[in-house]
Amino acid sequence: MVGALFSSSAWTNVTFTAAEVRNPKRNLPLSLVLGAGMVTLLYALANLAYLQVLPLAGTATGGSPLERGIQFAAGDRVGTATAEAILGPVGAVVMAIAVMISTFGCNNGLILSGARVYYAMARDGLFFRQVGTVNGHNTPSAALWVQCIWACALCLSGTYRQLLDFVVFAVVMFYILTVAGLFVLRLRRPDMERPYRVFGYPLLPGAYLLLALFIEVQLLRYKPQYTWPGLLIVASGIPIYALWRARQPQGNSLEVTRESPETNPGPA
Repeated sequence: MVGALFSSSAWTNVTFTAAEVRNPKRNLPLSLVLGAGMVTLLYALANLAYLQVLPLAGTATGGSPLERGIQFAAGDRVGTATAEAILGPVGAVVMAIAVMISTFGCNNGLILSGARVYYAMARDGLFFRQVGTVNGHNTPSAALWVQCIWACALCLSGTYRQLLDFVVFAVVMFYILTVAGLFVLRLRRPDMERPYRVFGYPLLPGAYLLLALFIEVQLLRYKPQYTWPGLLIVASGIPIYALWRARQPQGNSLEVTRESPETNPGPA
């Protein structure tokens, strides 16, 4: 499930721009449904194509993608094996180019949206003050640099498969906390405004929590090398948040500061 979960792991990123979305009550839920729905559909269609082109079973010593099948696809790269079965040796090159284009497109969205989290934290007084500034182009450049340094450190810390386990484990953990927060808010703040309808509440969110917790437990059991460190890193945020919160005056949040006085506040 790690690969399947990673394929749609950024489905919530559109909410990072909620403050700048026109008619968020309508457009945010619509964006979430359409984005996650399209990715899920494409993922299912791609797997259907794999099953139509390649046999499910194969031999480990097979000389061609058809002989190895899905079971023994080289490096578990089933998409590449499918492209090779259809186009021949050039299929591997075509798939590599497609993966590069997809990766750059994915990075573009993740980089621009992820930096907004650091920026918002700094504005709330929960991160370094400089990270809450924007440059002359209304861009949170300091937040982007912080994200760049952390991403580089992660890339140098392990292989792609190990980082995939680490990222998916941490991401699903935050999804669990987010959905659990829905139940907490319903109990503690029953009169607060609820601009978004939660379909199937409480059964659907409850089922999500159970399934997500099951996946997390299995990752801790069978892939402990990076999932346990991921758990410790995320858990370390609790005391760090408490310490940072304690040193801030109650209700104090940073005003938006800019490196250039000629621009309007807020990231572009």
